[in-house]
Amino acid sequence: MSRRKIRELIFKMIFRVDFYAEEEWTGQLALFLDALEEAGEKDRAYIEQKVTDIFAHLKEIDGMIDGSAHNWKTSRMAKVELSLLRLAVYEIRFEEGIPTGVAINEAVELAKIYGEENSASFVNGVLARMV
Repeated sequence: MSRRKIRELIFKMIFRVDFYAEEEWTGQLALFLDALEEAGEKDRAYIEQKVTDIFAHLKEIDGMIDGSAHNWKTSRMAKVELSLLRLAVYEIRFEEGIPTGVAINEAVELAKIYGEENSASFVNGVLARMV
């Protein structure tokens, strides 16, 4: 499975959990992974590890987003943009081996697919201010 597809699946999981209480996230992740028919065991393990790491750093990630999103707070952001920002911030700040430009570009490209008309520019602007 390509890195782009894996990143897209991770984004979908981050988006999904925002509709559940925190204590349900682990169960939702298990259901999500069980439904991934196209992913092999190695890819599922990678997705699980990355999502779990993002959950572990979520408060810190949201603080970074709040500090970079002028006149916006994570509590007011659309779920698509917030999920993409969380993934990109995690990749930029906590994951080695992913260049900053790649993390930003991938988030912007996913925003073009899943977001509204201005989502890509919003995501790009917040991430550019952060870095």
